[in-house]
Amino acid sequence: MDVDAAVFDVFGTLTDWRSGVTDTLADIGGRAGLEADWPTIADAWRRRYRPVLARLLSGELPWRPLDDLHRLMLDETLAEHGLDDLGGAERDALVRAWHRLRPWPDAAPGLELLHTTRVVTATLSNGGVGLLARLTKQAGLRFDCILSAELATSYKPDCRVYRMAAELLEVEPRRLLMVACHPDDLEAAAAAGLRTAYIPRPLEWGPDSERVGPPAGVDLVADDVPALARALGASG
Repeated sequence: MDVDAAVFDVFGTLTDWRSGVTDTLADIGGRAGLEADWPTIADAWRRRYRPVLARLLSGELPWRPLDDLHRLMLDETLAEHGLDDLGGAERDALVRAWHRLRPWPDAAPGLELLHTTRVVTATLSNGGVGLLARLTKQAGLRFDCILSAELATSYKPDCRVYRMAAELLEVEPRRLLMVACHPDDLEAAAAAGLRTAYIPRPLEWGPDSERVGPPAGVDLVADDVPALARALGASG
């Protein structure tokens, strides 16, 4: 595939949010003397994500940073599951779990391999710039540039986010590749004129979750990030 740049979704595509968030919930909840099915709490927290973004993109909610949205969703989730005893400092620590997620094993070596090509790489996530800078640094994920939906004062799947990435990287949308494991992200990127690549992450929602396939019309399907790098010209 002949493209000039590739931008990557981060939560789920490059990092294992579920295990990291579950571990932090279990640690902080346990120290507070609470017992719960922590993987279920992590899933419930994450499942509020798309409905809240839909409310924001419709204008029902004003724009706010993702950390603030994560706190809003966390407060609702804890109340729903009878975990109101967690205090403010503990909740702030839980929100910061999203800043230090573990990468999938293929993510870092695949990005290093991709760095040997002429393709410029960047994040394109709903996480804020500061969050992404810290997350990619501690996870060892090498990028040429950190881009965030925050720079468009919006969130994916708003088409303005994808077009903003093309403008800032100074490439035509058709020469920019959006890489994600989420079909709706790729469908929105394609509608904005970008090329798309799908990487499956069958364990994103745990081993018992329903398998998700690529969207119709996707330009490339790669088994992992190294396979994507080779498809874009890497020789390793």
